[in-house]
Amino acid sequence: MLDLQYYFPKVLQAVPTDDFKVYVYFDDGSIKLFDVAPLLDKGEFKKIADLAVFKSALTVLNDTVARDLSGNYDPTSCLDLDPWPIYQGPNVPDPLK
Repeated sequence: MLDLQYYFPKVLQAVPTDDFKVYVYFDDGSIKLFDVAPLLDKGEFKKIADLAVFKSALTVLNDTVARDLSGNYDPTSCLDLDPWPIYQGPNVPDPLK
């Protein structure tokens, strides 16, 4: 069992869905489903409100779910999410199995 007092979750893989959700795979083997839709009308997130952009720009940078809008995969210029709130969500089955 992980000691959450000292654990900082790291994202290994992120898989987008067709309804603005992301399956997020963490380094401890857990899988979460994160709904990005509530963020799409806020600030920089408006840039990924188009489903094609949402899906094509998805990547993992800075050990978390990120959107690379520049195409350079530069961790300093991506739109990334704090992994902790994603990690605190419920576990889900692996959709790739």
